[in-house]
Amino acid sequence: MERNYTIDFIKFFAILAVVIIHTFPSDHQLGFFILDNFSRFAVPFFFVASGYLFGLKVIDNPNSAAYFKKYLIKILKIYVSWLVFYICYDVIRIFINGGNDNHELSKYFEGLSVLKLLYYGEGTSGYQLWFVISLAWSIVTLYLFYRLKNLILLLVLGLCLNLAGLFGQSYSIFFEMPITTRDALFIGVFYTTVGFWFAFASPFKKYRSFGKKSYFFWFCFVTVLQASEGYWLEKVLSAKHGEYFIMTIFLTVFLFLFTVNNPELGKGFWISKIGANALGIYAVHVFFIDIVDILLSTFGLGHVSHNLLWNVIDTFLVFTLSYITYLFIQNLKSHLPFLR
Repeated sequence: MERNYTIDFIKFFAILAVVIIHTFPSDHQLGFFILDNFSRFAVPFFFVASGYLFGLKVIDNPNSAAYFKKYLIKILKIYVSWLVFYICYDVIRIFINGGNDNHELSKYFEGLSVLKLLYYGEGTSGYQLWFVISLAWSIVTLYLFYRLKNLILLLVLGLCLNLAGLFGQSYSIFFEMPITTRDALFIGVFYTTVGFWFAFASPFKKYRSFGKKSYFFWFCFVTVLQASEGYWLEKVLSAKHGEYFIMTIFLTVFLFLFTVNNPELGKGFWISKIGANALGIYAVHVFFIDIVDILLSTFGLGHVSHNLLWNVIDTFLVFTLSYITYLFIQNLKSHLPFLR
């Protein structure tokens, strides 16, 4: 299987976008409109890329069940490892903050329900882990429908659920879903299935005649439409802040059309090498965001969080620390086999 270097290249910008979303305050005009809404391609791209790479491995593979099991175990190991890390971190924070430790600990662990931990990825300070557990559930669903030869059904159902999930976010101004929609059912399944289809069915490949630049142009154009959609919903209609929009679907498809038709972009670039470690950066970056916020608060500098220059520095600092830390962890694992 020929390696697609563009996936890692774009993953760099995707994980940078995630860090930007989490470091820039949502009530900052630049942070919300220009950066937050423009950055919403990141997680859908991660889902699509995962579905695509998974598809390349299992399609026409007589040992697909073995690979599925191996891949799923890998995702779950990553999720459990970081879940334990954030639980330990939260417990340490509770003890450091003092007060009635037993009461706070009891309250904390009572909030860690099975549903939150094993499906929504919620309950700890590692709120970003929802993506990892959602990916696991999405891959399970995707492989099941693949074996049942009902991928088209899953694609249609996933699209319908994804659109319905928008009413649990910014479109709730029209009708509010009674449940949270940031999960595998409403987001992960659809985008991983789209990625799988890029690997499974060739309908997308026949559009190569459109040209690589055309796909990138349409991606940029739809990105502007997505940012405008988000701005219109929140600033004009006073809807609550959303994470994904109708235009996100088109944006993601055009971006991945560009990706699969331009596989050599980023080959040998340092950006691609960092992008290959996007999941590790994703898992640890929230920890460093919290540490930086604690230090600012400790030194009475909390007010700088709305300073544009500081937001840029904060993003660079968190991103760099996360990458270095993940490389250190990987190096440690290579020397300590029991950690693998």
